[in-house]
Parts: sequence; C-alpha cells; structure tokens
Amino acid sequence: MIDRSRFTRRRLGKAALAGATALGAPLPLRHALAQSGPANLKVALLLPTSGGQAQIGQACKRGADVANAVFADMKMPVKLEIMNYDTETKPDVARTQAEKAIDAGAHVLVGAFDSGQTIAIAQVAEQRGVPLIVNIAAAPQITEQGYKFVVRNFPTAPMLISGAFALHKEIFKASGTTPKTAVLMSINDTFGTAMMGGIKAMFPKLDMPYQLVDIISYDPAAKDLSVEVAKAKATKADMLMPVCRLNDAKLMIQELVKQRWEPMAVMNPGSPGLYEQDFLKTMGKYGEFHISNVPWLDPKSAMTQSLEKQHAAKFSGDQLDLNGGFTFEGMLIAAQAWLDAKSTKPDALMEALRKVKIDQHVMVGGPIQFDAKGQNVGIKAAAVQNLKRKPTVVMPKESAAAALVFPEPGWNDKRRT
Repeated sequence: MIDRSRFTRRRLGKAALAGATALGAPLPLRHALAQSGPANLKVALLLPTSGGQAQIGQACKRGADVANAVFADMKMPVKLEIMNYDTETKPDVARTQAEKAIDAGAHVLVGAFDSGQTIAIAQVAEQRGVPLIVNIAAAPQITEQGYKFVVRNFPTAPMLISGAFALHKEIFKASGTTPKTAVLMSINDTFGTAMMGGIKAMFPKLDMPYQLVDIISYDPAAKDLSVEVAKAKATKADMLMPVCRLNDAKLMIQELVKQRWEPMAVMNPGSPGLYEQDFLKTMGKYGEFHISNVPWLDPKSAMTQSLEKQHAAKFSGDQLDLNGGFTFEGMLIAAQAWLDAKSTKPDALMEALRKVKIDQHVMVGGPIQFDAKGQNVGIKAAAVQNLKRKPTVVMPKESAAAALVFPEPGWNDKRRT
C-alpha cells in the first residue's frame, strides 16, 4: 500500500507510468508487476458503515475488501488502492465525504447503496468531474439527470419491478398456486418512494393475476410497525409485498408473527431486507421461506467462485450476497476502466467507462456495459428464497440451487426449524 502522506503528483505519475509499462509486458509478467507494485488507481468507496444502514454498508465493503485478491486469482494485471469513507447513512454526510475523497486524490468514486446518499454523491461527482460508479441504488433520477460522470451497475426501480413481477408469474405457474390479492408495505425514503411510484404506474399494465388492494407506507426509522401491519392484515390479502430495509424487515415479520397473520407468501417486488444475514440470524425460523426477487450472484461464473473463495477465507462468519457482489463489481468496473484507458485522468477514465464491456463478472445477466444514460440494462433478477437460513436461488429454474416452497408454511409449521 502506498504511503498517502508522501503520495505526490510526481509519484502518482510514476505509478501510472509503471502501470502503463506493465500493460506492454507479457501477461504473466504484467500480472506480477501489477500485484506486487504500487496501486494503479485510487478508488474511494463511499458506504453507510455506521447509522441505520451500517450492517448493509459493511456487507458491501467486504465485497470490495477482497477485490484485489480476486483480480490476482483471475490474472488481471491491475491493483486498486481502496479508500474507505463512511456516509453515516446521511445524504449530507455522503456529500461531504465525496468532496473529501476527491480532495484526497481519488480517481474514481464507488457507492453508496442508498439512493438518497448516492444522489448527493452524484451531484459532487458531476460538479468536480470525477467518475462515479454506482454499486447499488435504484432511484431512476440517478441516470435521468443527464450526468456525464455517472454510470450505474444496478437496476432502476422500474427494472426491479418488471423483473420481480415477471418472476411472480413464474412462481405461480411452477407451484400451481396463485394469490388473488396482495398488499404492499413500503418505506417512504427515496428508494421506497421510487418503488411505490413505479408500482402504481406499472401494475395496471403488467396483467398480474392478483389485485393490489392497498399500499401502506411508513418511515424507515420507525421503531414499531404494529399499526401498519394491522392495517395490512385487515385487507385480508393473500400476499404481503414488502419494500423494506434490514431493520424494518425484522419489525415487520415480528409483527406478523405477533398478530398471527399468515399470508400465503411474503414476497418482495425487488428490495433488500429479507435476505440480509442479520435478518436471517435474528428471525430464526420466522425468517424462513420469504422470497426476494432481486439480482443475485451467478454460481456458475468462475469469477463468482473466486469471490466466494476469497470472501470465505477473509470473512468466514459473514454471508456473501448481492451487497458484496455488486460492490465487488464496482471495483471490477473501475479496474477495467483503468486497463482500457491506461490513464488516471478523469476524462480518459470516463470515456473508458462509456465503452466498457465486461463479459466475465459475478452477477446474473449479460455483459456489463452502459447505455447513453450510463445505465447497465443487462442485469437480470432471480427469485431468492430463504431456505435453511441461507438465501437460495429457486427461480429461474436454469439457475435454481433448490426447489421452490410455495405457499410458505405457517409460523408453527414443522417445516420451520
């Protein structure tokens, strides 16, 4: 690792030149030079590693922590210096941390899981002319503002919704069971508002086999969801669709159990919460069988297998999920941009990002590449069901690692252990 206190412009130029020279060497030598020498690119990782989203931010960070080891496994002749910044789950802090990262010499920004925080960072990136690679954040406006220095490797809210509802139909067909009614419960933050707006606009056009009987919103900082769950239960809906985060997901399921409401399914239309490690650990048997319709890691990818190996070696007690997967891919995209640009200059890196095409990566879907708005439109969703305390792909069938269980068993069913 480079001593930042002595990292001058002159040394930066030498490091970049050394990296460029390595690119001209035969692959084994290039690989050795890149992995043993100074970092080629300074990447600022901005995540909520404290505050209400701390556990998810830390899960994201673990994916980045093993990035260089995976690059070495894959014989990629590149090494990143990853600079970590805590956004504290606050958009205003995210903005100041982005400024701080750029002032410290970051060539690329990656972050920030949460849409509100990411929007604040995107504004800074655009103002300062430094590329931002969005790892996770679904609010459509991130790539609808005409920004020139932002790319997003994560589905927009409408992409999440359309992918999730398509999987709903597959699940009903495969199980032979279809709910007649559903109720949506959603946080009212930037992400939740985008999801609610998207569902209201898209649902009538999707020809879903069930009726959406109510949409109930709540504050993500809520400490009690008894009133909201009682209202949802009163609809007598067959299915609950939560748009949630980690902490409120736990509150929601606790209330379902407490109020003895046993819907046919708890199945989200593309949101975090239900598959998080702390949710599964805290909820025990009550966390089983819920379904998240979200992008997920492709177990058949050689790079996924390397990421799983390195993650397990460094973080043996922690789950690798889409948080770590997409954050690793943020690092992969930054690394590939440097390899293509052979430069640390913002304009050169941004030009490389616009043209990037990465066939070998870790998330389900086609090559990583960005459209004119900076959006990767090739990401696909999977139905991920909690089975034996582990998020497990059950749909589509060609990617399934276990059989679907639908409808989900009641709270006291013997299948919940």
